[in-house]
Amino acid sequence: MDGDRMRRRDFVAGGALAAGALAAGAGRSQTGAPGNAAPSQGKPPAAAAILNYNPNMEYRRLGKTGLMVSAVSLGGHWKRIEIEIGKDKAPARYSDSDTSYPAIPGFLESRARALDHCAEVGINYIDAMAGPEVAAYGQLLKGKREKFYFGYAWWQKETRIAQYRSADRLLQALDENLQSTGLGYVDVWRLALPENMVADPAENQKVEESTIEALSKAKQAGKARFTGVSTHNRDWLKGLIERYPKEIEVVLFPYTAGSREMPTDSLFDAIRKNDVGAFGIKPFADNALFTGTGAPNDPHRADDDRRARLALRNILANPAITAPIPGLITVQQIDNAVQAIRERRELDLHEKAELENATREMWARLNPGHEWLRDWECV
Repeated sequence: MDGDRMRRRDFVAGGALAAGALAAGAGRSQTGAPGNAAPSQGKPPAAAAILNYNPNMEYRRLGKTGLMVSAVSLGGHWKRIEIEIGKDKAPARYSDSDTSYPAIPGFLESRARALDHCAEVGINYIDAMAGPEVAAYGQLLKGKREKFYFGYAWWQKETRIAQYRSADRLLQALDENLQSTGLGYVDVWRLALPENMVADPAENQKVEESTIEALSKAKQAGKARFTGVSTHNRDWLKGLIERYPKEIEVVLFPYTAGSREMPTDSLFDAIRKNDVGAFGIKPFADNALFTGTGAPNDPHRADDDRRARLALRNILANPAITAPIPGLITVQQIDNAVQAIRERRELDLHEKAELENATREMWARLNPGHEWLRDWECV
């Protein structure tokens, strides 16, 4: 099967293959136990259904989609890309509406290098949130569709913008975007809802209804294999999962190094009950977790690498999270994330204290405009 020209009738077969992996014993995750001295030898029986299978990676079931997804996946944002392409070339401030990146010398090469290394180490899911990200990764995925699941949102043409609050407009935009990028289809359309509920109840209902209708029709037409939503409003997201369990198969929401599950009335109650796949965005709180710049020669690199691993281990200790999706920039950052997978999952008392201290510093230096992340301490 040609990965770039996957026939839409093959979607059902692909889903059945993933479900078969579960029946064969894949369960919630598939890997050697985290922290083992040596990785598992050879492929387990279910590995045939896992893209980019690598015994050093853990794979988790993406809810009722049945897809087995790498426990650390690749987020679309390329913040701090200047450490790869140079400060003199990168825009002074990252914007997910900036379409100039592909024209910057070295940018596409940098992202291609990251994708190739992700494939080598077993990462098999890429998430894109905005037009420039979809366009860039759509170009780079040509010839590589069989290696990655692609999660798609183009918030500039979704319900955050009032003119796209009808199913017809959403589907028209999806068609245009799939054609312009050459993607043809996406594995997950995780439509970007407004960050918070719309104040007018009637308008908010319009957002919900148009979203669900568009997702359902896109799946029926074979343009999206699976569907879901993202938003920054915890209560709204929980209600959406409960009201639309068929269409909402995957959700994305903030889950940082400082997040934890609420003892009662948690979002995770709805996620577990409805078997929804869950990706955690902003695991490093917009890089506020780190003291350094992320550059390879930064004096804080070793400490920041350790903080990243502690955060990823802590997040993955919650089995209801399918994967955090940090915007990894360099090969070294990708390798550091994989190292976190292989380390002991549960933090000991010293590590917990270390992460708590790092988290206090993280909250204190949140970047302007990201203070809302504090609303996601308890999920």
